[in-house]
Amino acid sequence: MTKRELTHLRDDGEARMVDVSAKAETERMARAAGSIRMQPETLDAIRSNSMKKGDVLAVARVAGVMAAKKTSELIPLCHPVSLTDVQIDIELDPGLPGLRVEVTARTFGRTGVEMEAISAVCVTLITVFDMAKALDRTMVVSDITLLEKSGGKSGHFRRG
Repeated sequence: MTKRELTHLRDDGEARMVDVSAKAETERMARAAGSIRMQPETLDAIRSNSMKKGDVLAVARVAGVMAAKKTSELIPLCHPVSLTDVQIDIELDPGLPGLRVEVTARTFGRTGVEMEAISAVCVTLITVFDMAKALDRTMVVSDITLLEKSGGKSGHFRRG
């Protein structure tokens, strides 16, 4: 891949924000996922809402939405995006044991929302870690991935 093919590099190799002003506004969507493994007792405490810090799932869900909204402040070359929707699904999975998080972000604009969805997954998961770390410091956040994106010139992508 040449420097010209890397959209976030100027001809001289310096980082730059991509100019999206000529791009068409389209409906855009991205889905991302990740997981956090923990001790079965920790999962039970989250399930029964008996953590001392409060409702882990509610706090983590709100943190994820906030992260999606603040992505351009965290990742230097991301454009601010006017999100039209952010949905955060958290599944308790005794087989891990732990939680699986999936985020869907949507907008109508000139640039995609992949980074917003991924940021929301990450912050949702690390908020769970923060809320439960007094009980379990062995938790592992992993498997953060883009599942799907649609809209824009590059079209539709779905992880196989």
